[in-house]
Amino acid sequence: MAGLRGGEWCSRKTLVALGLGQLVSLIVTSTGLASSELSRRGINMPTSQSLLNYLLLGVVYGGILICRRKPLQMKWYYYLILGFVDVEANYLVVKAYQYTSLTSVMLLDCWAIPAVIFLTWMFLKTKYRFRKCSGVATCVTGLVLVVFSDVHAGDRAGGKSPVKGDILVIAGSTLYAISNVSEEFLVKAGDRIELMGMLGLFGAIISACQIIVFERNEIKSIQWSTDAVVPFIGFAVAMFMLYSLVPILLKISGSTLLNLSLLTSDMWAILIRVFAYHEKVDWMYYVAFGAVAVGLVTYSSDTNNDERQGHVGEAGQGGGDLPDEEAASDPQCLDAASSNSRRFEDGKGHYLALVNDERKSQDTRVPRE
Repeated sequence: MAGLRGGEWCSRKTLVALGLGQLVSLIVTSTGLASSELSRRGINMPTSQSLLNYLLLGVVYGGILICRRKPLQMKWYYYLILGFVDVEANYLVVKAYQYTSLTSVMLLDCWAIPAVIFLTWMFLKTKYRFRKCSGVATCVTGLVLVVFSDVHAGDRAGGKSPVKGDILVIAGSTLYAISNVSEEFLVKAGDRIELMGMLGLFGAIISACQIIVFERNEIKSIQWSTDAVVPFIGFAVAMFMLYSLVPILLKISGSTLLNLSLLTSDMWAILIRVFAYHEKVDWMYYVAFGAVAVGLVTYSSDTNNDERQGHVGEAGQGGGDLPDEEAASDPQCLDAASSNSRRFEDGKGHYLALVNDERKSQDTRVPRE
């Protein structure tokens, strides 16, 4: 019965993660629409668009952090590096809307999936089965088709330089992957409020410096109107909601499932482009999306098998290894790591040892009351 209760809890947890992932996906679609509208109106200020979001994060979560009056659980320069990577990721992806179509940006965003898998395998020592890898390979095949589709569609792709835009999106998605994996580590090792507050602080500082250097002339030349202000503010509010929800999803399920959930935003982007903007979509887009969908189903089906095997191991042995990234946040895994934090051969030891090192250094700095 205990094993069944654990399985039921994980089932509910998975449903919550999937539902939260779809909410995040819809928010990402809305940010893409806002960026596309601003680009259509000649407002090309990628860093300025993100500045308001970082200010909101800094004010809201930074205010909560100040009221707590507690020292930081993680070193401040971790957040500085994360802020720089995150700002540049937003800059590259938003900049891409000037050169390629909304659909291309939304589809190529899922390049972050193989990047996240590689980073979690390299640094967090996450194990992936062959079926998961084949699912990712199928998604990458879809991405290649998107690039060929933009070349084939030419001016129908909705941008003045589709290939350049595709390259910007892929570069930005790679930085997003680094940001997501870093956030996953920080939110599991530290605190969500601290993460958001410090990210907002450093993100705002870096964005302000970048605006002064690169975008001050663009800001002066813009003719502000209601049609320009509404998508500008809408983008910032949507980004604030996105940043607030992502750490929760990362703590529940990990960065890989987050990026897989974002694939469904591609469907919404295509539907909006066809029915709202009455634009033509090249036939290769549908083939690419089909490939991405098949890869998602392949990956998800193997994740379900891993979860079942993990629960059987817990019921039969009282402590089986969970073979995917969701195991990193399992309470039993964390308890086991506390008693043997230097054991690296279990596939998760490197990550857990880093967590324990941070906690030990924090305990040294702050005397227990």
